[in-house]
Amino acid sequence: MAIERVGIVGAGQMGNGIAHVFAVAGYDVLMTDISADALAAALAQIDRNLERQVTREIITAETKSEAMRRISSTQTLTDLGRTDLIIEAATERETIKAAIFEDLVPHLKPDTILTSNTSSISITRLASRTDRPEKFMGFHFMNPVPIMQLVELIRGIATDEPTFRACEEVVGKLGKTSTASEDFPGFIVNRILMPMINEAIYTLYEGVGSVQSIDTSLKLGANHPMGPLELADFIGLDTCLAIMNVLHDGLADTKYRPCPLLTKYVEAGWLGRKTKRGFYDYRGDEPVPTR
Repeated sequence: MAIERVGIVGAGQMGNGIAHVFAVAGYDVLMTDISADALAAALAQIDRNLERQVTREIITAETKSEAMRRISSTQTLTDLGRTDLIIEAATERETIKAAIFEDLVPHLKPDTILTSNTSSISITRLASRTDRPEKFMGFHFMNPVPIMQLVELIRGIATDEPTFRACEEVVGKLGKTSTASEDFPGFIVNRILMPMINEAIYTLYEGVGSVQSIDTSLKLGANHPMGPLELADFIGLDTCLAIMNVLHDGLADTKYRPCPLLTKYVEAGWLGRKTKRGFYDYRGDEPVPTR
């Protein structure tokens, strides 16, 4: 399976980061989004992030120019049908993802591999909505994509070995490390990470500690680079809640019950950094705890 052209669905934070690393690695990238403004913003963000890497001498100015030339964009989803590998990085809602794949299928080449960057949704279920479940798998990047070194590769029940090996080879060409996960809710990283974040929110909810004391305790007591509440804000509290709901529904265990305080913050629209308020208020010069 020779992969040269890569299609990316979604021009948000994950989508533009994925486009960035593929272009630097020498792949031709076609990125799509329903919003022209989102595509323009993504290209501008990729340019800024590449320039930051040039400044830090991670890449050369020539590498940046070549990478930008390799990225093109379209608002027409079906244009991605001519690519060799498609990575869906749309909103973390199963109905949206399933609809995207159903729209793509009639326009795909016979050997195109379909993947999803989902952080928790069943790969087997998504694959079943396509004509090629054996050529479908999870391709889960960590955020921020240009910096984080891990990619989780998730096999659905029907994923064949050539598809897995082709994606594994791609991860190597990106200069990243892959781990193989079976298709169970949350996969590996979020199966472990999200309950920790949820427990930190319970610790706040029950008055055991303040936002500041909880984050400081984990940073200095467990040597974590970010505290769990700070990390939740970075990820997005709506995403954290969605993943906890997938874990709770999929595994039917009360230990995965989302904390009511997390639900309350999401209902308030306090989703973290992207809305300027979450467990911290980001509207000033420095983040200030909201509890």
